[in-house]
Amino acid sequence: MLDSLTSLALALPAFCFLFLSSCSGNTLTEKPVVAFEAKATTGEGSIWHPERKSLFWVDIEGKTLYEYLPGLETCNTWTFDRMVSTVVPETDSTVVVSLQNEIVRVNLLTGANEHVASIDDVAGTVRCNDGKCDPEGRLWVGTMGFGAPKGAGKLYTVTRDGVVTVKLDSVTISNGIVWTADKRFMYYNDTPTGKVARYKYDASTGNIEFDGIAVTLAEGTGSPDGMTIDRNGNLWVAQWGGYGVYCYNPQTGELLKKIELPAPNVASCAFGGENLDILYITTARAGLSESDLAKYPQSGSLFVCKPGAVGVKATKFSK
Repeated sequence: MLDSLTSLALALPAFCFLFLSSCSGNTLTEKPVVAFEAKATTGEGSIWHPERKSLFWVDIEGKTLYEYLPGLETCNTWTFDRMVSTVVPETDSTVVVSLQNEIVRVNLLTGANEHVASIDDVAGTVRCNDGKCDPEGRLWVGTMGFGAPKGAGKLYTVTRDGVVTVKLDSVTISNGIVWTADKRFMYYNDTPTGKVARYKYDASTGNIEFDGIAVTLAEGTGSPDGMTIDRNGNLWVAQWGGYGVYCYNPQTGELLKKIELPAPNVASCAFGGENLDILYITTARAGLSESDLAKYPQSGSLFVCKPGAVGVKATKFSK
């Protein structure tokens, strides 16, 4: 079902970038602005659609897929009968999304859904969470148990012909995933570990091999959630409970920059815009008390800023 929502979108020329303070050496804190006030329970899965020139994201518990149209005061939405956690572009009129236990293709013109593959929800005890397409167009999507019991989830690949393959077992909360430009490495977040793991990646087969820890989050900065990578190979990690997106050099683990938000639970980030130099950030109201929400009323909104970095084009679902 396609609806039209009124947004608080700001046209690109109106962007305001305020550097507030320095933090641990040369780390800068930047204040983004609200692009769309959605009050999402869990805003997740942000990704720029290169053909539609729009930003897709989801509200998991709200069972809603959003398409934010930059510069316009509208946002298209599609609603589902189950939680929706991941969205990836496919064509100029289709995207592929993960529902609780199924991967479906969504026709953006008609709203019709087409089955791609089933994901085992272990008798309704687990659900799909974050995901993204690798450089070869395979969809990688992870799962987590309701209540996040340790090791209940998995990380899968899904191909266009519906083949589902387990890539990692005993995952707790499968989250952000990105690949390097040279296709040699994959970075991946299992949120409760507090670390960003690095894997050797074989583009031809999709095989991965653990290659150590790239980043260990500092105590008190939250947990690693969604993630994107920029043209220089730096990682931008949305940190749940960390009030921001943190940029790291994965070669050294060094914190380079923090984008601070007026929302505790920051869930995903993606570069977009014509030059891929605009950072979109989703946040969540989940887990916040009434007093928290009174203090951080913009929680659940989609934020935007221009952080001085350039992202990479999202890979479409194609293999």
